[in-house]
Amino acid sequence: MSAICRAACILLAGLVASGVQAATLPVDNVDVLYHRYDGGGMVIDGPSVLVRKSAGSQVSFTGQYYVDSVSAASVDVLATASKYEEERTEYTAGVDYLHDSAILSLGYTNSSENDYEANTVFFSVSQEFFGGLSTLRMGYAQGWDDVGKVGNTNFDEQADRRNYQLGLSQVITKNTVMGIDLEAVTDEGFLENPYRQNRYLDPADSTQYLYQPEQYPETRTSFAVATRAMYYLPYRASLRGEYRYFDDSWGIQAHTFEMAYVHPLTAQWTVEGRVRYYMQDQADFYSDLYAYANSQNHLGRDKELSTFSGTTFGTGVTYELRQASLPGIDRLQFNLLLDYLNFEYDNFRDVTTGGNYLPGQEPLYGFDAFVTRASIIIEY
Repeated sequence: MSAICRAACILLAGLVASGVQAATLPVDNVDVLYHRYDGGGMVIDGPSVLVRKSAGSQVSFTGQYYVDSVSAASVDVLATASKYEEERTEYTAGVDYLHDSAILSLGYTNSSENDYEANTVFFSVSQEFFGGLSTLRMGYAQGWDDVGKVGNTNFDEQADRRNYQLGLSQVITKNTVMGIDLEAVTDEGFLENPYRQNRYLDPADSTQYLYQPEQYPETRTSFAVATRAMYYLPYRASLRGEYRYFDDSWGIQAHTFEMAYVHPLTAQWTVEGRVRYYMQDQADFYSDLYAYANSQNHLGRDKELSTFSGTTFGTGVTYELRQASLPGIDRLQFNLLLDYLNFEYDNFRDVTTGGNYLPGQEPLYGFDAFVTRASIIIEY
């Protein structure tokens, strides 16, 4: 995930949280997380540490350290390259300022790996109205990335990104909260993967194919709208539903549906379950197999530009201990979240599979993945 997307997610998470309670600064806490993704020929794992500390009643500081250790590669990269290993480190620093019923947030993120450097600044403001029943949120993030290529010291490209967010949440009844969020993103510069290639039929032998570098447009504009509702049940349980629509200038349209349920077992133990369905149409310039070399201005065979769908089933358990007997600790929380993901591609074919297939007749690609997140949150 790019640094600006992660920064926008951090910004959005804070904005959504502010819509369901009175305007207050985040509590002082330490959040230690281990995450692991295993699927599609890739293993990504690493730790994350987030620390929040207030300075008086109006200011709170945040610092986060995040690591992704990556091994192997996705199927579209493996078609023309070998497996690899790399590590990405990310640092985030932020500050929140509380003034009356408004919270202003400012932050900076740096993400670094051996062939990619991303920097992002983000800003948001959240304002409550009508006694805290309504919350309006606005956010902006800007990123500038330096793209390199392992083995080629002369390769140096840039990409600039801007993210705009607007959201409104409303308490409908004492048990129901609804919200809507709008997001616009503009990207400009080098937007393709320097290692990925697309394929085309060999003009000398139609039973074979050749490869050439990808060529994406130098600009991309996307728009997304999400609406969500949370219903709190009498026995401390909650039910949440969400729908998100995405559209961009490359011709991709996507829909996401999600339902989640949280149920308390005891005063300390809580379990949750969720299901998510995602589907998208392909980009205008995408093709699994082009008719000939440079057959159009823009070329791309990234499977994420194809037509595909994905289903996620998730479950989790939380143990919470308030007023812990440990000195200086107000609350202790342990979380374990497990997700199973399944993706099926409608027009991306697996050329790495064995068998004597003609070009364009290889099996369609699909894969399963598991995501594990284990965390400890200490409030002090």
